[in-house]
Amino acid sequence: MFNTTTWNRLRYTLYSPVYDLVADRLFRRARRRSLGVVDWTAGQRVLIVGAGTGLDLPYIPRDIELHGTDLCHAMVKRFRARANDLGFDATARTMDAERLDYPDDHFDVVVMHLVLAVIPHPERGLQEAHRVLNEDGQLCIMDKFQCDEHRASWGRRALNVVTNAIATDITRQARPLLENAGFSVTHDTPVMMGSVFRALIAHKTHRS
Repeated sequence: MFNTTTWNRLRYTLYSPVYDLVADRLFRRARRRSLGVVDWTAGQRVLIVGAGTGLDLPYIPRDIELHGTDLCHAMVKRFRARANDLGFDATARTMDAERLDYPDDHFDVVVMHLVLAVIPHPERGLQEAHRVLNEDGQLCIMDKFQCDEHRASWGRRALNVVTNAIATDITRQARPLLENAGFSVTHDTPVMMGSVFRALIAHKTHRS
């Protein structure tokens, strides 16, 4: 069946040859600011979900164990080449963000940049991030979000029918999604276009 996941794989395969021309300069500062808040330590096991062509890599330390996944095989190939050029100890695999093929409690850091507004079921992607993060792990997110205080207006929801088909959902709310998935937000700051794009750090909620 031709579903949203299939469409995402197809469109990003088509985008891959020109993706860097659009996404690198546009999101460079936001990526740097988002990753700059992570508490990096040598030897950490790090997963980039929806890694694309590896545009996050210049802002990540080299002394880590790096894993990258993307739904699109063409993106994975370019990520692998960039990681090699930059000197990372990296593994790259084609994988659905909603079905991560990693064991529980496996990673110290999970990065999800420009992912939650694209995948069909962001709650499933966050549940998987929660599962593969260790108890003290950090989830690093940068994406566009509707404000948390109220739902999107009818006009925004109507526009979303178009934007979601072409590129991205513009009605998703960060904190409700994260809290429902078992995360506590410890850092939340606007990074681009006023407060449209936000960078967040979240940790697993520790229940007594």
